Amino acid sequence: MLELQKTIKHSVSMSGIGLHTGTHSTMTFKPAADNYGIRFIRVDLVDNPEIPALSDFVVDISRGTTLGIGEAKVYTVEHVLAAIVGLKIDNIIIELDGVEPPIGDGSALPYVECLRKTEIIQQAEPRDYLIIDETVTFHDEEKQIDIVALPLDDYRMTVLVDYQNPALGSQHTGLFNLEKEFIDEFAPARTFCFLSEVEQLSKLGLIKGGDIDNAIVIIDKQLNEDELIDLQTKLGIEQKVTLGANGILNNREPRFKNEPARHKLLDLLGDLALIGAPVKAQILAARPGHHANVEFAKMIRKLYQQKKIVKKFQHIKTQGIVFDSNAIQKILPHRYPFLLVDKITHLELDKKVVGVKSVSINEPFFQGHFPGHPIMPGVLILEAMAQTGGVLLLNSFPNPEEKLVLFMQINNAKFRKPVYPGDQIIMEVELIQKKSRYVVMAGKTYVNDQLVTEADFTAAIVDRDKAL
Repeated sequence: MLELQKTIKHSVSMSGIGLHTGTHSTMTFKPAADNYGIRFIRVDLVDNPEIPALSDFVVDISRGTTLGIGEAKVYTVEHVLAAIVGLKIDNIIIELDGVEPPIGDGSALPYVECLRKTEIIQQAEPRDYLIIDETVTFHDEEKQIDIVALPLDDYRMTVLVDYQNPALGSQHTGLFNLEKEFIDEFAPARTFCFLSEVEQLSKLGLIKGGDIDNAIVIIDKQLNEDELIDLQTKLGIEQKVTLGANGILNNREPRFKNEPARHKLLDLLGDLALIGAPVKAQILAARPGHHANVEFAKMIRKLYQQKKIVKKFQHIKTQGIVFDSNAIQKILPHRYPFLLVDKITHLELDKKVVGVKSVSINEPFFQGHFPGHPIMPGVLILEAMAQTGGVLLLNSFPNPEEKLVLFMQINNAKFRKPVYPGDQIIMEVELIQKKSRYVVMAGKTYVNDQLVTEADFTAAIVDRDKAL
């Protein structure tokens, strides 16, 4: 069944204090056109700069996710994004007259309630799902963080938190149906921190808008009466601060027995909105945090961009082939007798590509190189590597088919074995450096798993029409 994109019917607003900056702001949600995505607009700044909610624009992850372009920034976007994703809204404008959205009660519920004051409506274009068809893994050995995306024709999340702290212990939670569970079971889960962190966060200039009404403070250390008064003064809290018997400052009642785990899932849901597309996958996360969430979102976003590009050029899906010869001719300007790549079997955009060239006795160069002893010219092997490397640059420009990749320099070229008719060359090319006008790549070619040629080369990127 075709699922259409969604936006909101009318503008709605809310105001309040930002959690970390302590600044007052008004945030207005507005309808957006098909394929617009989610964007923040700083209406208090000159020219009203737009910041797309994409992992490309993450500039800080200090206790929250901050987006920015140039001098324009928006702090602590994860709860707002979680509300938008949880309500399955695809296109929306978020106008903000300050640097940070209102924190509300520290959960996503205030944003959900604000958005539900208007109608969520369908649009004309279909939702462009990223379907995870192979396992994607993120691992941080030092912090013992693991996040995995598994193939699934749905969107489910399971989160485990374990701070090795008796004040919290181990908790887990799972979201299995976004439409049925998000609003009541996860949107109300509030942000939290440990009592031992509060003073340090304050020294770092964070939680300026934090108080016991918009965060759960878990007691993991004992303070005497004077220390509690000092803490109250430093944080500017009007209410008296007490050590709760239930392990939470001021005996605040948790909304859920595992509220911290649910809030971590909420954060992850919001951070993964930065992929820029709805996802179909099973997400498993152990001890996630904003840094890991954003790094994982970047991995998935690169996969999304790659799949979009592959779909653009490769119309027939074939097992084991990323681009066939027809797709390659849409990407590269080369033609017979100088197209030296038959297919692309592996592609990691901006990282690595693997191409294949089947060498036939019918190649025109064998007539003169050499009669009676045909050997593929080494310079053509280098050219085949360079053409394969050109596919790596598909994500670098809006219209890669309008560009040419021209040799500037070849270094460390070694020809270890000859290539004969009947051989199949496997070309592996890795991107070493990329700048606006040139790239540096390292290539190796193999025949029957034996290295035959290797070289480093620098190439210039030029407009095709200007090079003719």
